[in-house]
Order: sequence, then C-alpha cells, then structure tokens
Amino acid sequence: MNERQTLGRWGESVAATHLEAKGYQIVTRNWRCQHGEVDLVARTGEEWVFVEVKTRRGRDMGAPEEALTPRKQQKLLAVAQEYILTQALDVDWRIDLIAVELDKAGKLLRCEHIPHAVLGW
Repeated sequence: MNERQTLGRWGESVAATHLEAKGYQIVTRNWRCQHGEVDLVARTGEEWVFVEVKTRRGRDMGAPEEALTPRKQQKLLAVAQEYILTQALDVDWRIDLIAVELDKAGKLLRCEHIPHAVLGW
C-alpha cells in the first residue's frame, strides 16, 4: 500500500470507530462491485447506511468534503443500489460522508459525520 492508501485505511478505521460509538453496526468494509467501492456499510436500527470516508492531511488538496464530487456521488448511488440488489434487501437506506481531517503533523483535527450527504435516489 502506498502512503495515500494507508492514510485512507486509517481514516476508515477512525470513521468506523466513530460510528460504532454512536451505536451503528459496521456490516462490511470496502465493498466492491462493477460500479466502484463503498468504504463502509453500516446499520442504525433498521436503516442501512453507505458511508464514504474522505481523509485529508492538511488543506493542500482542499477539505475532505470537496472530494465528494457529482461524479463520485453518482458512483456511490450505483454501488449502494447494487449492494441492495445483490443482498436482496428491502430496507430504507442512505449515503453519508465522514470527513476526517488531520494537520500536517498527523494530529486528528476532526471526524465529522454528515448524514444524507448524497441525495437523488
């Protein structure tokens, strides 16, 4: 794994821990299909949550939220729909974003959960 992938995996672990502390159950990580990948699939009560995690060290590449482009949103919608179909689920679901931001030295500045970050389904 390269440095970017390592940072991303670390951010996903932080995000999963954050969700679990809020009572979410992590169902799977890094689920892939022909449309792409979703970082975390979780449940809260009866609702299923597809979670995109964006991790940034510093602001050179912008804030984590800025990486959730319209194209990425469309891919996430397609991945979530494929997951629902392949798992034969008839459930309420949504797509959330967790923004993980570190300073240049690697100190965690924030882990912010943004529910319903992707709309349009």
